[in-house]
Amino acid sequence: MIKYCVERGSKMIDLKQSVQYVKSVGPAKVSLLNNLNIFTLEDLLTYFPRDYEDRSKTKSIADLINGEEVTIEAKVVSEVNINRIRKNMTVLKTIVEDNTGRCTITWFNQTYIKQHIKKGETYKFFGKAINEFNHFEMRNPVFDKIDSSKNTGKIMPVYPTTYKLSQTAIRQAIENALNMTKGKLEETLPDYLLKEYNLLDLQNSLEQIHFPTDAEHRMQARKRLVFEELLTMQLALLELKGSSEKSKGIVFDKNAKMSDIINTLPFKLTKAQLRVLAEIDSDMESEKTMNRLLQGDVGSGKTVVSIISAYKAVKSGYQVAIMAPTAILATQHMEEFSKILAPLGIKCELLLGATTAKNKKDILERLQNGEINVLIGTHALITENVTFKNLGLVVTDEQHRFGVKQRTAIAAKGNNPDILVMTATPIPRTLALILYGDLDISIIDELPPNRKKIETYAVTKQMEERINKFIKKNIDEGRQIYVVCPLVEEKEEDENTKELRAVKEWTRIYKEQIFPEYRVECVYGKMKPKEKDEIMKNFKEGEIDILVSTTVIEVGVNVPNANIMVVENADRFGLAQLHQLRGRVGRGQYQSYCVLKYNSKCSQVGKERMKTMQETNDGFVIAEKDLELRGTGEFFGTKQHGIPEFKIANLFVDMPMLKSVQSVALKIESEDKGLTQQKNERLRKIVDNKLKQSVSL
Repeated sequence: MIKYCVERGSKMIDLKQSVQYVKSVGPAKVSLLNNLNIFTLEDLLTYFPRDYEDRSKTKSIADLINGEEVTIEAKVVSEVNINRIRKNMTVLKTIVEDNTGRCTITWFNQTYIKQHIKKGETYKFFGKAINEFNHFEMRNPVFDKIDSSKNTGKIMPVYPTTYKLSQTAIRQAIENALNMTKGKLEETLPDYLLKEYNLLDLQNSLEQIHFPTDAEHRMQARKRLVFEELLTMQLALLELKGSSEKSKGIVFDKNAKMSDIINTLPFKLTKAQLRVLAEIDSDMESEKTMNRLLQGDVGSGKTVVSIISAYKAVKSGYQVAIMAPTAILATQHMEEFSKILAPLGIKCELLLGATTAKNKKDILERLQNGEINVLIGTHALITENVTFKNLGLVVTDEQHRFGVKQRTAIAAKGNNPDILVMTATPIPRTLALILYGDLDISIIDELPPNRKKIETYAVTKQMEERINKFIKKNIDEGRQIYVVCPLVEEKEEDENTKELRAVKEWTRIYKEQIFPEYRVECVYGKMKPKEKDEIMKNFKEGEIDILVSTTVIEVGVNVPNANIMVVENADRFGLAQLHQLRGRVGRGQYQSYCVLKYNSKCSQVGKERMKTMQETNDGFVIAEKDLELRGTGEFFGTKQHGIPEFKIANLFVDMPMLKSVQSVALKIESEDKGLTQQKNERLRKIVDNKLKQSVSL
């Protein structure tokens, strides 16, 4: 977004320099900013507010409304009294008035304020007005002297932060960064685009997005910054797609017919599967290198599509690489591929990080001489010593877990092999076009006819006893249960420690307090692969009744006998993640259920998620709702590799702009392929930077 260097007199300021060189940012603050992924001056300038407080509007005390955040101008008419009501709790109170009435001002544990508030002086106070017993009170307001507007009298940005880093500290650092670069930022968008689309210049946009003069200036600033972010991303994707289309790909054998293997299957494919296979078949038989995203809801049958595609590649004389994000999923793929392909004389093999050195050596030798037709594995496939004799097709599963870098690395082991990437994370088509604009998109939008709808119930603590009886009934009938728990919320612990503590505690609760009569085990991400695989194997074989886990089982093995998914504190999970978890059950002949336990005091957004999960099993409907509720910043729960990070754009809100920006990008690309013209020099620099970022993900 911002050019790396700007002029300062005869010197250059490197915007990639550490944030420590910003005034007011000392060593301790550097560390806190780093925790927010703010490392450089550029990071700080593009750390945009998540919200704003309008402190510019002033009301008289008589016009106050209960619960509103507002500014009042009032004279202090009583001394500030300090009362210590208990250990670690000090209350300061004073009375203020204007010509319409009186109001109490209260601060908690802020004794220093007594030195700054004087009886008889007039101040501006901003805070929430609370009406109790027909008298208004403001608690912990910010304030200014009447002739100051440091904390009041204007629109104030509100930033995502941590409990150790105050809003004031972030605001000060950003204000100092803006002053540091004032008049020194080189424009990043071409002049003709600024003029044609009536966009603010970069300097004004950054100033107004952080410290807006008014709502109109803020909207104009956001419009320009969103426009740039979406446009440059679209241009980068067009370039990626263009470069892949230039390369001549493999032309697979037309006589290697997909129908030959389809006719051997013990089940009938859906119309959606057949449509997608026709699209893949056309790609494989063309000179163009296939770069296709296969999207399908949980249980839609993506795996069998990839098996059929692999069959065509092998029968055309090529090898196939199947890359999954976890050893559990890779092992499952091995079972499924072998079951269908082995009877047809196609040799499949599994390569994991945990594969013994002896077995690995044997596998690599057979792979290199062409004895292995299909190699299935995790990131282990990317290592240097993995050499294919004739790699023709690469399939990556759960694409959102991999980035362009991994995709490129595995593809480099062949000579322009076809690439099929799959995801069971439903993404609205419009969003998919943005996230994976360098790929063609196929969607399996139909479930097999024998799939029963998973009945979903959102329940509070009051229903626990009833739910536990229901679980007991199902276990007694021979069924098995998943229990998914969230991480604990200890601020000082790292993710690994939190995961372990969460799993151990919930396992203890289920084993000792709720179901002591049943076999309860746990599985978590950082377990040794061998131990994890053993537990999953035991669960699959029915030797465990209840499996407690964190979201590590979000992508996992199929256990047809497991028919209940219990999610503890479900309001702490995103919709897309809840839907993915729900898809772990409903894979067998038994009616399946998903029980979402949530806190009745959770946020309105949390309650909306619970309502949505109960109303629909359609992953694409859920994805649209998730996007609406959370925006793209948190759409995938946590940051996932390969997904663009939007600093300011929200694709749900900004979809109209996105559509217009896509047209602009196509027009620019058609008129100036490669952005070589002088007028697009600035765009060229930003797009190059975007491309570097995507490959490093």
